[in-house]
Amino acid sequence: MSGFIYEKDADGIVTVTMDMNGPVNSMNEEYRQLMGDTITRLQAEEGLTGVVLASAKKVFFAGGNLYDLLAAQEEDIPQFMQELDLTKGQLRSLEKLPVPVVAAINGAALGGGFEICLACNHRIAWDNRAVQLGLPEVSLGLLPGGGGVVRMVNLLGLQAALPYLLEGTRVSPEKALAAGMIHETVASVDELVPRAKAWILENKDNEAAAVQPWDVKGHKIPGGNAAHPANAQMITAAPAMLFQKTRGLLPAPIKILDCAVEAARLNLDTALVVESRGLAELAITPEAKNQISTFFFGMNKVNGGASRPQDIEPQKTTKVGVLGAGMMGQGIAYVSAMAGIEVVLKDISQEAADQGKAYSETLLAKRVAKGRMDQAKADAILALIKPTAEDADLQGCDLVIEAVFENMELKHKITKDLQGYLAEDGIWGSNTSTLPITQLAEVATKPENFIGIHFFSPVDKMPLVEIICGEQTGDVALAKAFDYCKQIRKTPIVVNDSLGFFTSRTFGTYLDEGMQLLVDGVHPIQVDNLGKAIGMPVGPLQVHDEVSLELTKKAGQTHADLGVLDQWGDGSVGRAVIATMVDEHGRGGRHHGGGFYEYAADGSRSLWPTLLDLYHKPETDLPAQDIKDRLLFRQVIESLKCLEGGVLRSVADGNIGSIMGIGAPVWTGGFIQFVNTYGLQRFIDRCAELEAAYGERFKAPAIVSDKLAAGEIFE
Repeated sequence: MSGFIYEKDADGIVTVTMDMNGPVNSMNEEYRQLMGDTITRLQAEEGLTGVVLASAKKVFFAGGNLYDLLAAQEEDIPQFMQELDLTKGQLRSLEKLPVPVVAAINGAALGGGFEICLACNHRIAWDNRAVQLGLPEVSLGLLPGGGGVVRMVNLLGLQAALPYLLEGTRVSPEKALAAGMIHETVASVDELVPRAKAWILENKDNEAAAVQPWDVKGHKIPGGNAAHPANAQMITAAPAMLFQKTRGLLPAPIKILDCAVEAARLNLDTALVVESRGLAELAITPEAKNQISTFFFGMNKVNGGASRPQDIEPQKTTKVGVLGAGMMGQGIAYVSAMAGIEVVLKDISQEAADQGKAYSETLLAKRVAKGRMDQAKADAILALIKPTAEDADLQGCDLVIEAVFENMELKHKITKDLQGYLAEDGIWGSNTSTLPITQLAEVATKPENFIGIHFFSPVDKMPLVEIICGEQTGDVALAKAFDYCKQIRKTPIVVNDSLGFFTSRTFGTYLDEGMQLLVDGVHPIQVDNLGKAIGMPVGPLQVHDEVSLELTKKAGQTHADLGVLDQWGDGSVGRAVIATMVDEHGRGGRHHGGGFYEYAADGSRSLWPTLLDLYHKPETDLPAQDIKDRLLFRQVIESLKCLEGGVLRSVADGNIGSIMGIGAPVWTGGFIQFVNTYGLQRFIDRCAELEAAYGERFKAPAIVSDKLAAGEIFE
């Protein structure tokens, strides 16, 4: 029977084991009913000596009901506030019971789950990596609305609590214990409830054990209240620091800061009301809708295998061959070895292969130096990587990933020469960012076992992998690539074959529009600043320098050789800029001596002065909003075209891919989700304005009108 299982032992201790309907416990209507009934029963219990709150699920408690939050509209705020008041009232009643209440945390307790724990007098967690604790609501555009902001400030102090609230940091039990978020840990899950009961009995005569710190008369917040000089100084500076980080595009961090400061200024119950109002305001913002849609629901779809063939058995990779020990290959070798996979790292010379392995050695040495790994573990990981120049060492690899230069001829030669070393039914993957997989697979003896596996640089840091299916790629190959990505702890999106696939094709429009604006006469610094103003990590000209103008030129030549130049739109303006920069002035990008910018030895950069002579027109006065929309809408439109043309297999893949692979602004929830909250008709109208002023590249794809006519959104 599901619900809250209520058991009282001979010592008068009641254990409440949460076992709600569904796979996890969450803060929904069922929870409110169960918690309310349980508290009423506890308040009436005779001979009660203590309460243990436990969970029958693998996850202790999953948090708030995001379906309700996603659906919340302005007219729902009064009811939303009532539900928050009820939830908070129940937690206040729980922590005001005249006996100690202990949280026995057996699994992840994040968001609402940790807020329940904070309402307990004593918190014990199983010391296991599966147990994560924290308040990550900020990552969904929300704030902890079940008392999390207020109790964390009262527990840790304003300045100590803010990193957990503003960054949504998830911590292990060990770190939570050190921070003062929990009181103790146990080595095994079976010890949790017995230890909780033992603590209650140890404190049977200690009245203070049943009182929360903030309910003790004369309670002082650690580090002082909001008026304390150190806090007052921080409060003055914090908004500017937050703005610098969020560029004013994310309302949640500012609202969290506001509520945290009020928690350090007001009594607890009043501060709880302020916190509820803050959550209600955030829940109806487009930013929250976007972040919840993508970072929770979309991410769950992607990581849950929605794009993986369901009828294929798990495909574990045991030995991977990596061809090319350069920047990409060495990173692939590292993340594979970190996942316990045997790696053969092959290059044309033993020296080059050894240098590739040295990359892993450097990264592991840093982990050891920081105390994140012991030397024995680092040595064991390094031992998994075999650097070689010998083809025969690839014998028996169940997965080979070719990571050489973006050249069709070279990739074809390597495939023909080395595919015979694959294990029977082994899979061949090409780490290409633009070249069509179907063409690359033309020389494969088993094209059904050929697939694209596009990593992002640097591989050890970038969380995304774009898997590309060619026309003949089979389900086993897709399942193998998908499962390998999960093995190495990457998020895989799956797309269909085309020139540039999804991420490179869409990202290319950002670079191109930067050059279009440059040719229009906009000051280059304004172009880059407004790129960052929409939330992109770096402006289009600066990032083009990092990517390399030289590389863009070579890619254009490759596309011309393949007969696919301008397949996705007129690139003549960008090509003219590249020709001027690279051919006439030798400005190939940062790693070629400089590009749009000059780079000093100390790492600083300044605009290449000649750029203004070549392109800047002081009389040009484009509206800043037009510039921002041009940089954003080009990418949104291209993403929609990828969905419309079947390159993208799902909206979730498009949103996750644009955030994690391209750097789409977090507030958008991804380039496709952006259209949902911007409004489909409004998007069509704005595209028409941009098209009339700047050209047909801004024409809204027909898929938007189709969705609008059907009364649907992109999901």
